[in-house]
Amino acid sequence: MDIQFNTDNSLSNVSGVAERVEAHLRERLGRFDDRLTRLEVHVGDTNGPKGGPDDIACTIEARPRGGAPLSASGSAGELDAAVRSASSKLVTVLDRHFGKSERHGR
Repeated sequence: MDIQFNTDNSLSNVSGVAERVEAHLRERLGRFDDRLTRLEVHVGDTNGPKGGPDDIACTIEARPRGGAPLSASGSAGELDAAVRSASSKLVTVLDRHFGKSERHGR
């Protein structure tokens, strides 16, 4: 499973973030590794320099083998928390998706 990390221009001081995010995602989503081809992580600051609570948004798109992409989003005041929020939601989405496909013999 490949992990692609993307940020917008408004985020600064993101050195080392991609490695932390990848490690977190491999830990949280590792059990789906053989069923996913790629994860795309999109992180951005919704308010730009104005700041504010929960202004960091994260969307994670998972690409199952032979299936349509699935995604989940989260937001928080800091980048790592936004990634944790989105990854928790994505685990639920993937559990539901793969559970249904197993029940229906796909």
